[in-house]
Amino acid sequence: MLGLGLGDFLRAQDTQAAPMSTPGFGKAKSCILLLPYGSPPQHETFDPKPDAPAEVRGEFKPISTSVSGLQICEGLPRIAKVADRVSIVRSMTHPFPVHCTAYVTSGIPDYSPALETRPNDPALWPYIGSVVDYVGERVSRTIPDVPRNIAIPWKMNSRGGEAASVQAGPYAAFLGSAYDPVLTDFTAEGTREITKQRPYGVDHNVRDPYAGIDPASRFEIAGVGEKKNVTLDRFDRRRNLLEQLSDAVRDLESQRSVRNFDRYRQMAWSLLSSPRIRQALDVQAEPEKLRDKYGMTLFGQSCLLARRLVEAGSRFVTVFWDEYAYLNTDWDTHWNQTSRLKGWLWPGFDAAFSGLILDLEQRGMLDETLVVWMSEHGRTPRFNPQGGRDHWSRVYSIALAGGGVPRGQVIGSSDDLGGDVRENPISPKDILATIFHLLGINAETIVHDGFGRPMPIAGTGKVRSELT
Repeated sequence: MLGLGLGDFLRAQDTQAAPMSTPGFGKAKSCILLLPYGSPPQHETFDPKPDAPAEVRGEFKPISTSVSGLQICEGLPRIAKVADRVSIVRSMTHPFPVHCTAYVTSGIPDYSPALETRPNDPALWPYIGSVVDYVGERVSRTIPDVPRNIAIPWKMNSRGGEAASVQAGPYAAFLGSAYDPVLTDFTAEGTREITKQRPYGVDHNVRDPYAGIDPASRFEIAGVGEKKNVTLDRFDRRRNLLEQLSDAVRDLESQRSVRNFDRYRQMAWSLLSSPRIRQALDVQAEPEKLRDKYGMTLFGQSCLLARRLVEAGSRFVTVFWDEYAYLNTDWDTHWNQTSRLKGWLWPGFDAAFSGLILDLEQRGMLDETLVVWMSEHGRTPRFNPQGGRDHWSRVYSIALAGGGVPRGQVIGSSDDLGGDVRENPISPKDILATIFHLLGINAETIVHDGFGRPMPIAGTGKVRSELT
């Protein structure tokens, strides 16, 4: 008789159950999650192995950082200078060496390659940003002017060329599609032509925006826009009519499809009528010097936009470094890894990540904004015959900064070849639990699927005290 309302209320109460005295709980007001789809090599980023055999260490050398005794790869000199603001985890591990974005960003306990191309599979669990949005709405009972859960620059895997297929991952699953991330859109072509080299077939010359964009290129909210002939009065009349129709079907509000529709409608009004989201999207309002520090690339300007969105009030912003034009040609470095790293991967990452950390710090926002650089897995210890590294999930590295995370530390370690965890294994579920914790959400909170089954939002993950 009490219906869904009581369940939502109890779940919202459970969200606040973690004691405020727990270290790090609620330190972060927002999170910026940086997801390089395809997965960077740990050896050529945060865990170089200079004493390993040549087929493992590669041609690049480590460099010192602002943390005494800590070295990272020479391709990241700017990040080396801000290492004292960052925590590096060198002992990430899980059992699925596939493109499992849905596994590492949700509580789902198992995964298979078949799930990769089925973003609507009922077996999937909700994306971390969708959970943050869902919990936030149940606590506040409002839909904010700036969405809590936004993804930049476009729907993941939607621009990977003729063979592309939208992958599982950043979707709300059983919470309902109304809690999917609000997507931006970026349609400008890149300014720099690069060669997308492939091991078989013809190489392609592509103007990849991740290698460079025109400063005038703009971001928009996907699907949002008013027709030019719709006046403000007409817009308001339409809104009033819809509200009257909603009153007539109020008795149906317990049905999930109706609740989702109502949320879509409220979100649409908010996006159309609020100036805050339009102002936040205007990265051109930033000084040219600051924009250059992020790098005039799609990833760099996406990171700048992420900072503007959290500053405007968004709670969880995801920035994808996605495939563009052809699959397996960006961070999925099965071949030609060296030319990709030198050409646009290192420079783009180095400028954007360091620029974001310094900008947040200078604005007094770093302590309350959690920044996470995390991928699906790592790369193999040894190079393959095509000059690349293949998928590897037994050990890899991620980086976190701000939002209550201790500064200038290295957590865990890999073996001499960078192929297995030597000390302190940490799972993606642990990272999810820690992100929730830092955002002030009890990592043991339960949500229920469409059949009423209880699902822990971080799966088996545990909050890692090393990161709080």
